[in-house]
Amino acid sequence: MAELRYNPITRDWLMVASHRQERPQMPKNWCPFCVGSGKVPDEGFDVFRYPNDFPALSVTPPTPDDVADGLFEAKPAYGRCEVLLYADKHEVSLSQLADEHVHKLSRMWKEVYTDFARDPEIKYIFIFENRGDVVGVTMPHPHGQVYGYPFVPKNLRDELEGSKAHFDKTGKCLFCELLTQEIKDGRRIIYDNEHFTLYMPFFAQTAYATHITAKRHVANIAQMTDAELDALGEIVRDTSAMYDALFNTHFPYMMCMHNAPPSGESDEFFHFHIEFIPPMRSAEKQQFFASSETGAGAWCNPTCPEEKAAELREAIRGRGSCFIA
Repeated sequence: MAELRYNPITRDWLMVASHRQERPQMPKNWCPFCVGSGKVPDEGFDVFRYPNDFPALSVTPPTPDDVADGLFEAKPAYGRCEVLLYADKHEVSLSQLADEHVHKLSRMWKEVYTDFARDPEIKYIFIFENRGDVVGVTMPHPHGQVYGYPFVPKNLRDELEGSKAHFDKTGKCLFCELLTQEIKDGRRIIYDNEHFTLYMPFFAQTAYATHITAKRHVANIAQMTDAELDALGEIVRDTSAMYDALFNTHFPYMMCMHNAPPSGESDEFFHFHIEFIPPMRSAEKQQFFASSETGAGAWCNPTCPEEKAAELREAIRGRGSCFIA
């Protein structure tokens, strides 16, 4: 079964993809993303786009099952899903890639966004990385993913509505103003380069959650200059290295890239940013998203953002020695 089902209570679409239940755990002696698998270039690669073997969305979706009636609405699961391979080396991680390598990675992100945006049926393009067993990663080879949805997901819709309300009231970009105030306060700023700032937001929902925000007002990655793309690849790599340095371990996280929808209608008030959401509150302790968080949507951060930002500032100072590829 692969279809979309509508929730009229939350006004959101749910992807039903029962075939993904059959996704395998990777055998120890084989990886489809490694050279020699028959699925990637035999001559090796730096970065590479790979069609998802178990896509939740497809450009040729099957007809939904005959279960919709009345308030129950279903439609074909149209869209695109790809895997974005960061390197051909199985053991390397994003945190270890050299500058020239992550420059190619950021250009692949731009390429896939631009490619997906050509399809008028795709309403939102979500580039992300799941890292670590604790967030369900079945393939440890360094990679991210991209989904092209035929709808705007609820979290992004909330961000769009909030930023538009602020723009309508003030005539200013909410994200630009938040970044200015974070920089003025300074306590949660972790690191920056010429074009991006890494910080822990005042309203961080979880321990060690961070945002990367573009200093210039850009709505999506396709609007970035070459210099900005270079800086983006470097600061994403540096953030990953920071998390590894925090507890001297391969620290899991979810990296969520928030671009404006490809329609262009929100470009004036939506601002490109990346959210890192680690599922751990220490090297060994997982932070569980329990009833209040998942049932009510009422988050409780068990840590002080200013204190955790200070820990991350210390961690990022020593990240440079790990770059190897």
